[in-house]
Parts: sequence; structure tokens; C-alpha cells
Amino acid sequence: MAMSAGPVVEGEPMSDINTTPLIDVMLVLLIMLIVTLPPTRHAVKLDTPIPNHDQTPPPPPEVVRIHIDYDGSLSWNGSPIGLAELDIQLAAQSRKDPQPEIHIEPYRTAKYGAVAHVMASAQRNGLTKLGVMGGT
Repeated sequence: MAMSAGPVVEGEPMSDINTTPLIDVMLVLLIMLIVTLPPTRHAVKLDTPIPNHDQTPPPPPEVVRIHIDYDGSLSWNGSPIGLAELDIQLAAQSRKDPQPEIHIEPYRTAKYGAVAHVMASAQRNGLTKLGVMGGT
């Protein structure tokens, strides 16, 4: 719809462009594009191991739980432990084969320094299976 700028005199050429054929051509081109696109396939290739039913599954790894309380006190699998004993225990666990999983369970309001100290101590002693569990 165009607005006329003045009275149209009979016999003068119209200055408005008829856009209907242009829109029709664009719609046909759009439909042709959609039809010719290849269908998308969402495939993820994974190299999964072939199950061997003859072998017994390995035993679950040993888990050591280190709980860090709100005041920074530590407990090793439920029993209280100091910082010096923590280093000794972590060094003993690092010599085991296979190494146990170390689960650090900080209290919700535990200081970051205490958690960082336990993580650094585990790293210093060569423990590689370390996880931080949700705080209580």
C-alpha cells in the first residue's frame, strides 16, 4: 500500500513499484532452498570398549572421605585428624596400588583456605584421584 502524493492525472505513468511478483519469486526460491538442503543427522561416533563377559569386573576403588568442618577441623573417614597426621595418611595412601579415591567433603561454611590446604596436600603427596563432594 502506497500513499499518493497528489492527484493522479489520467495517462501519466505510475511511480509505484508492484512488489507482488518479487515476493512470489523470493518465496519460490526459499522453498527450493529448503527442499534441496540435506537432512541433518545428529550422530555422535564413540569408540566404546567391547564388553568381555569372561572377565570379572574389577573391584570398586577404595574411597577415603576427608570431611572439613566449619571451623577447619578435619576428619578422616569419620575419625578426627590433625594437619600433621593428614600429610602422613595421604603419603601412605599415595603408595598404594591402585590409589584410593580421595573425596573431600567441606562443610557449607568451611573456609576456602582449609579446603585448599587439603587439596594441595593431596597433590603434593602424588594423589591423582581427587574429588570435592557437595558440602553439607
